[in-house]
Amino acid sequence: MSDLANKKCVPCEGKIPPFNSEEIHKYLKKIDNWEVLEDKIDGFHLIKNFKFDDFLQSQEFVNKVGEIAENEGHHPDLWFGWGYARIKIYTHAIKGLAESDFILAAKIDQISSV
Repeated sequence: MSDLANKKCVPCEGKIPPFNSEEIHKYLKKIDNWEVLEDKIDGFHLIKNFKFDDFLQSQEFVNKVGEIAENEGHHPDLWFGWGYARIKIYTHAIKGLAESDFILAAKIDQISSV
C-alpha cells in the first residue's frame, strides 16, 4: 500500500484541472482494486464494491467511511444494503479526479482490510 493513506485531502474549489489518463493510471497503482469509470455528468470517477455477511456489517462500514469523509472534508457517494456497499469518489468542483480522491480511496482501503 502506498503512503496515500497518510496524506490529508485538500479541498478543491475548481481551480485545478482534473487528472488526465496518465495521472489516473499512475495513482490507480497506489490503491486496491478501484475501478475508473467515466460519464458525461461526473467525468472520471473511482468506484468500488464491497461485500459483507449481513446488513449490519454493511452499515458499520458505511458509517466508518462517513467518519473518514467528514474528517477529510471530502465526501463520496455511498450506496449500501444487505451484504454490500458501493462507493463512488470524484471531485465535484472539477468533474473529475484529483489526488484527494485517491487519498480518500486509500483511507477507505485501510478500513476495508480490517
